[in-house]
Amino acid sequence: MNSNFISQRFKSNSGKNKWKLAWKALAILFGAGIVTVIGIFLYFAKDLPSANSVDAKLVVQSTKIYDRTGEHLLYDVHGEEKRTVIPFDQIPDNVKYATIALEDQTFYTHHGVDPKSILRSALKDVIKGGAAQGGSTITQQFIKQTLLSNEKTITRKIKEVILAIELEQKYTKDEILNMYLNQIPYGSSAYGVEAAAQTFFGKAARDLTLAEAALLASLPNAPTYYSPFGSHTDALVGRKSSALQKMADQGYITQEQADEAKKVDILAEINPKLDNISAPHFVMYVKDYLEQKYGEQSVEQGGLKVYTTLDWDKQQAAEKAVSEGAEKNVANKASNAALVASDPRTGQILAMVGSKNYFDKSIDGQVNVAIRDRQPGSSFKPYAYLTAFTKGYTPETLIYDVPTNFSTDGEKDYTPQNYDGKFHGPLQMKNTLPMSLNIPAVKTLYLAGLNDATALAKGLGITGLNDPSRYGLSLVLGGGEVKLIDHVNAYGALAAGGVHRDIAIIMKIEDKDGAVIEKYKDNPGNRVVEEKYVAMLDYIMSTNEFRAPVFGENSPFKFVDRPVAAKTGTTNEFRDGWAMGYTPSIAVGVWAGNNDNTSMKVGADGIVVAAPIWRSFMNFALGNSAIEQFPKYEKEDAGKDVLNGKSDSQKNLKVCKIEVKKYKDKIGKYCLANDSCPSGSDDKKDFATAHTILYYVNKDDPRGEAPANPEKDPQFKNWESGVQEWFKGENKDDNGAAPTEECKEEYFPKPKEKDSSEEKQAAPTCSDGSQNGDETGVDCGGSCSACLII
Repeated sequence: MNSNFISQRFKSNSGKNKWKLAWKALAILFGAGIVTVIGIFLYFAKDLPSANSVDAKLVVQSTKIYDRTGEHLLYDVHGEEKRTVIPFDQIPDNVKYATIALEDQTFYTHHGVDPKSILRSALKDVIKGGAAQGGSTITQQFIKQTLLSNEKTITRKIKEVILAIELEQKYTKDEILNMYLNQIPYGSSAYGVEAAAQTFFGKAARDLTLAEAALLASLPNAPTYYSPFGSHTDALVGRKSSALQKMADQGYITQEQADEAKKVDILAEINPKLDNISAPHFVMYVKDYLEQKYGEQSVEQGGLKVYTTLDWDKQQAAEKAVSEGAEKNVANKASNAALVASDPRTGQILAMVGSKNYFDKSIDGQVNVAIRDRQPGSSFKPYAYLTAFTKGYTPETLIYDVPTNFSTDGEKDYTPQNYDGKFHGPLQMKNTLPMSLNIPAVKTLYLAGLNDATALAKGLGITGLNDPSRYGLSLVLGGGEVKLIDHVNAYGALAAGGVHRDIAIIMKIEDKDGAVIEKYKDNPGNRVVEEKYVAMLDYIMSTNEFRAPVFGENSPFKFVDRPVAAKTGTTNEFRDGWAMGYTPSIAVGVWAGNNDNTSMKVGADGIVVAAPIWRSFMNFALGNSAIEQFPKYEKEDAGKDVLNGKSDSQKNLKVCKIEVKKYKDKIGKYCLANDSCPSGSDDKKDFATAHTILYYVNKDDPRGEAPANPEKDPQFKNWESGVQEWFKGENKDDNGAAPTEECKEEYFPKPKEKDSSEEKQAAPTCSDGSQNGDETGVDCGGSCSACLII
């Protein structure tokens, strides 16, 4: 036989054998995989509850939320459970369709689980490093709610899958959907769609509109987070719109129907009543925290006892101050207000009022303004000044409040104005901050550094502001957005001498068996800035005479018996009014305005609409408490006149004018008056050397050498121009810089010489009426014609 043929045949058989071996290996691996999966299922299945028990009533234990003493029950998360089971044919199709569209689009085709969704969810969890979660079908969600816990583990997920498959074998799809819609929690003690319809809309499920059905279908995914009574109503409305669009995309409704339902102001139709709830905005804030940390099921069914940081008496005072103050503000076209108070020594929230009336739909009362982003106006300025102090500037630093264009790119001008429409010339920083002058504040932010000031504000407790360049120098005038609760937390860090502590709302949490699962621990905090710099700010913001030129001697910020630091804020077009302040033991902030961001009445600034509310609460909070002092501000020599507050102008300086012509470079100028001046020649004059601060300091090293070329600073030209123009207008007889040289006798004409006899004799009178002696004192020699005629 041909050897080549044999060789080729051998190679052919060898290749076929390799493929056979590969297939055998794959078959073995597949079989092993099947056996492994079956083994896992059998291992977990032996300890699982029966799927037959899913239609039994779900037993839950109520979670209770208390104040810090445990004596006042703020809210019973469930109280009396509301549940009404209705037949499947009485559940509106729109509720069924919206639920399927949002939660499980392949519900009627899968067998209890959706492998693709599970794999997709698992991949996300691997990437994020979390436990298995998401990717659940309606069947799986129902199993989780009725038979399993809400823990996010792979073990629970496996059990969930096994039971879902088993459930699908025992019940039809309609039966499973019926059980789901009759037992799933919708929040606010409502179990099942009928109870939810009654709770949120005051009607039977069969009467729900398309928009209402879509909103209810949006709730079971996260009942606390999406609660119509909570703080995420924007997210709820967005999810409702998503449900409607998915219903249209899947052919359950037309696009026109979806668009019409999206336009419905669904929140206006919500029944606002919540039974037996106190401090509702705070309670919902706590519920959000609990849900994020312990899960929806634990909050809704876990029987937790939650002891919060809320001070009951201060909360009552806060609600009273906000309610009464907001009512008075109606005349200022401000419909709402919010207040937050915290303990700077612990970070604990003592009082929170998110609106003047939680149940008032007309003002979106359920929206918690305390945790919403709003522009802070001038109440943001202290962060910029504090940053400047850390760089070497002082409360006495001289800065010019004059018209200034801060634009350096030649494009749109940026020329901020002051609230009073005036310019005040050279002032010290300790005056410009309390008087809330805008031009000096913008200059201070530039000197401090935009990024550094933002970083300090964030370190103290402000969240957001992740891109300072979006706002530029306008940030110091409140161009960014902050949350009232964060703003108070940051002012609390100031009250604590520069030590920041995270916001705390929980004192203790017990589970249903009484075991403590969370407890507040003393927090030493994180020092953000040295106390001596904060002492500068305390001194400035607690001295009434510094703010009096703008706000008057008797503003709501004046305290005669104790030091209290305070600052107002007002945004453009009077959209927001703020009052912020603190003592060493309490920090309080008040916002006033309209939730829809419409303008208040012209003139309705922070001192008018927010400060009275703030003062009303502070009067109660401070009450009979001990008087506390801030760390003392110790003034020091900064090494430069401009940093020490010494003006570059001098008034009523005693001088003499140089008159001798041989001193050409000095004639007409002044020297400092002394005995060398001719009798009666001295005078008092005003002098000024008008320069911006950038002429004297390098902004990043103010105590270092003066800049050799100050014009290299991009802001120097505009700042210097503003100062020069202002002085020209203010000083019509500008004498320039004050003299530094002492006067000398040689700067003035010599006095007339006298004759040898000291006292000249009177010249005889001639017959022609002349006098023997001319005006030069030379004798005429008896020649009358040569003498002076008198």
